[in-house]
Amino acid sequence: MYKPSDVVAACMIEGEIIIVPLVAGSGDMEDELFTLNDTGKAIWDQLDGRRSLADAVAALSPEFDEAEDGAIERDVLGRVAELVACRMLVAV
Repeated sequence: MYKPSDVVAACMIEGEIIIVPLVAGSGDMEDELFTLNDTGKAIWDQLDGRRSLADAVAALSPEFDEAEDGAIERDVLGRVAELVACRMLVAV
């Protein structure tokens, strides 16, 4: 299970989630904003510290039913790994 880190703030602006580092050195680039596309936003919304990654994949699969088998799972795992590496998500 993962949840947003305490060192970032996220807000919705014009349909996109903008993640703002609150501490220097967090984020994908030092002190820069990080935006999520529609798929990233859907994944971010599932990561509340109570749902497992398997739960997130199961919840998102109907929304992305046109995707090939296993594609949403790869997207979730890849995005989570990226956000953990940037210290925007933390394991619970």
